[in-house]
Amino acid sequence: MLEESSEPGWLSEEVKTGTTIIAIEFDGGVVLGSDSRVSAGETVVNRVMNKLSLLHDKIYCALSGSAADAQTIAEMVNYQLDVHSIEVGEDPQVRSAATLVKNISYKYKEELSAHLIVAGWDKRGGGQVYVTLNGLLSRQSFAVGGSGSAYVYGFVDAEYRKAMSKEDCQQFVVNTLSLAMSRDGSSGGVAYLVTIDEKGAEEKCILGNELPTFYDQ
Repeated sequence: MLEESSEPGWLSEEVKTGTTIIAIEFDGGVVLGSDSRVSAGETVVNRVMNKLSLLHDKIYCALSGSAADAQTIAEMVNYQLDVHSIEVGEDPQVRSAATLVKNISYKYKEELSAHLIVAGWDKRGGGQVYVTLNGLLSRQSFAVGGSGSAYVYGFVDAEYRKAMSKEDCQQFVVNTLSLAMSRDGSSGGVAYLVTIDEKGAEEKCILGNELPTFYDQ
């Protein structure tokens, strides 16, 4: 006779997570953005987590998936890029950082649940955005990810234009995050932005009550 487990069913269920992340290229740099809500199922476990993680001076990544897994990948890449830059005597390329993320994600694809968007500036390629998922590495003009992305694909497809200015890209990111956070229950809190160009990285936090609102809000 089989014994029935005394553990509640929720212990064996997969924990659902959610977020909204975005990155976009402009002439001379990139803009990254994310919400700040960390959720586990229907529970909000952190309201103000910064999901834009520094990989090097002018390279950041936007985190989605399991917060612990994504942070672990970012810390591993940050360490390897620091060592690499010391060895070669110059700042690493954005593509090198994205390749490291891709390799780690693919190597541990059975153990880790994370999706990172890597973006930054280097003297060879200028502003660059890369999406990484398992063994995939692809450069994109802009990229969105996380559970909130499903609510804003129509918006970004309609509003994106080539050769947007830095200010236009910043507003594009803020508007996208605001819409996703208003629709997706797993996204919310404040909006974090990082603008990266030849001069360096500029971080900004926009409070929830300062985000733009739209007609049906």
